Amino acid sequence: MPAVDATPQSRAQLTLLLAGDVMTGRGIDQALPHPCDPQLYEDYITSAVDYLRLAEAASGPIPHPVDFSYVWGDALAEIERRQPAVRVINLETAITTSTERQPKGINYRMNPRNVPVLSAARIDCCGLANNHVLDWGVGGLVETLETLAEAGIARTGAGRDAAEATAPAVLQVAEGRVLVYAFGAQSSGVPRSWAATAGRPGVNFLADLGDRQVEAIASAVAAHRTVGDLVVVSLHWGGNWGYEIPRERIAFARGLIDRAGVDIVFGHSAHHRQAIEVHSGKLILYGCGDFLNDYEGIRGYEGYRDDLVLMYLPTVRRADGRLERLTMMPFQIRKFRLARAVPADAAWLSDLLTREGRRFGTRARLDADDSLTLEWA
Repeated sequence: MPAVDATPQSRAQLTLLLAGDVMTGRGIDQALPHPCDPQLYEDYITSAVDYLRLAEAASGPIPHPVDFSYVWGDALAEIERRQPAVRVINLETAITTSTERQPKGINYRMNPRNVPVLSAARIDCCGLANNHVLDWGVGGLVETLETLAEAGIARTGAGRDAAEATAPAVLQVAEGRVLVYAFGAQSSGVPRSWAATAGRPGVNFLADLGDRQVEAIASAVAAHRTVGDLVVVSLHWGGNWGYEIPRERIAFARGLIDRAGVDIVFGHSAHHRQAIEVHSGKLILYGCGDFLNDYEGIRGYEGYRDDLVLMYLPTVRRADGRLERLTMMPFQIRKFRLARAVPADAAWLSDLLTREGRRFGTRARLDADDSLTLEWA
């Protein structure tokens, strides 16, 4: 059970760091000190080195191999300044040298010897319930689990069997715990065949967004929760592009809060940011977008500005999990590194989140330091 460093936070409040999809494979893996075999099996690119070259063509030379802290860039100073009690990401790559390639077109992996890239940001927990954790087969998944365990990083949402895949990560904080559950939905590209069973490794598969699933999650939370626990549910759901939030997704997220006692709904899958809601005082992030990827230089969806990413820093009341404030720090992925977003880009993100949050009564205020603060009715 990983212990999380104490932070100088109020006894009445707890601040978390939530970051969406972190993909440290393929081109980023090639830039790190111990790259995997670069061979790929994609329609147009057959070497991961080409993703590194695309980024350099777009933004300039990347002096590889980079050190393990390089990719986090300016985010490290912000994390140190904000001192979140726990740091949770959706890790969207297998950590493996497995050659058990799945025939799915896009296969992400990072060499296990590069796992210090996660430790460099002191990541506490990786959600693994997503559409890339089994890209290199069961062997790749098991190696991912073992590598994270050896690094002292908690994980949830995938396992050697259903019991392990469904178990929450339990993070000890001062005077309490944070329970993190992770689920992967078919709408995000998770195949039903990847679902963990009593005798098969796999992911914590979310079959649908119906009432029975809400009740099942409610039962799982009740079985593990004790007084004072904060509960976060990580959901990999929906497609890669688009701002529309379907009604069933809204009903499901609200149901997790109203009937399952969840304090934060942490959604991701789309490559860009989506709307934010505060329901019954609890935070719903419908889509956090990517936080790290190797898409620099790829053309086709520039209007979504997926190069602009957000680090979400919710502060909640320890007593009941209600949201006190949400600060969001904007960065730009450039040269495979997080750089503070320039003022114009921070303003663009503020306008975007305000537009998308209108139906939920939320808006993003642009602050003097170019951070964003959520406001809600």
